[in-house]
Amino acid sequence: MSQYLHLSEPDPELPGSIPRIGGPGPLTEDMIPAMRQALDVPLSQRLDLYKTRLPADSAYKLEDHTVAVEGGEIIVHTVSPTPTDSENGPLPVLVYFHGGGWAFGGLDTNDFDLRILSVDLRLVIVNVDYRLAPEHRFPTGLNDCYAALKWTVENAKKIGGSTEKGFLVCGASSGANLAAAVTHRSLKDPFFKNHKVTGQILQIPALVHPAAYPPEYASELLSYEQNKDAPILSKELMDFLYTTQDSPPLLADPTGLPPSYLQICGLDPLRDEGLLYERLLCEQGVLTKLDIYPGVPHGFHAMLPGMRAAKKWDADLRQGVKWVLNTPV
Repeated sequence: MSQYLHLSEPDPELPGSIPRIGGPGPLTEDMIPAMRQALDVPLSQRLDLYKTRLPADSAYKLEDHTVAVEGGEIIVHTVSPTPTDSENGPLPVLVYFHGGGWAFGGLDTNDFDLRILSVDLRLVIVNVDYRLAPEHRFPTGLNDCYAALKWTVENAKKIGGSTEKGFLVCGASSGANLAAAVTHRSLKDPFFKNHKVTGQILQIPALVHPAAYPPEYASELLSYEQNKDAPILSKELMDFLYTTQDSPPLLADPTGLPPSYLQICGLDPLRDEGLLYERLLCEQGVLTKLDIYPGVPHGFHAMLPGMRAAKKWDADLRQGVKWVLNTPV
């Protein structure tokens, strides 16, 4: 019995019926276009939810840039806060990888949230539109994200940032997997010798394929079964999404990783691997900060923003980013 089983007890504010993504019936690749259409809500349809929170247009600058990648190019969307009289020079940079199981999502997925975060925390944010599976299978998306990380170093000054002020990676779910993976890869790459990633923010991360769970941690990795029928993200959907991907970070050597902030949901199949990863980082001397949200499912904060736990998630993220920025590497 996992010591974390109590985290699966539903939050009292959780609605009685929350749909799972996908189903009913077996999931197949020919269902992905319809699932994308249902999940990728246009910004125009979300404006009412955000219009009282969005900063004024004059408070930031939005730009699209092309990044050369193997076999083509991708777009990165940058958000740069308008300089204030009190700011001296360029701002820290955060590179963001959206979630969506490597198969869904895009630049619009977190666009409004990133605008708010950029202005509130005075960050230049690079939102990466990596290519999606199954049309572009692993490692295409990961390589796209790595190319965007290098592009950020080469163009930080142009977009109003400085990696010396702070060079963060951030992602949610599959995006957190990509963030963790590019951070690992950058450790041994001479390109980043003078531009090291200084922090990672991993939200509800997917960190290791269940078929690769290390036997020595089997008693700690039980949430994939405990929460197999959880709302929003089920084991069935995660198994399907894993058919196009690898998921190595939990098995990689954590030595040398930068300060790491993690947000983990209790009613999530991915819960235990996130908690184990945080523990393994600590054991190797990596500085970590962890926030846990008992009784809520994967991605609840986006689907149920009115919950107290969702508001706490949002406030915690801001504190977590500040902690990472102010923690020495």
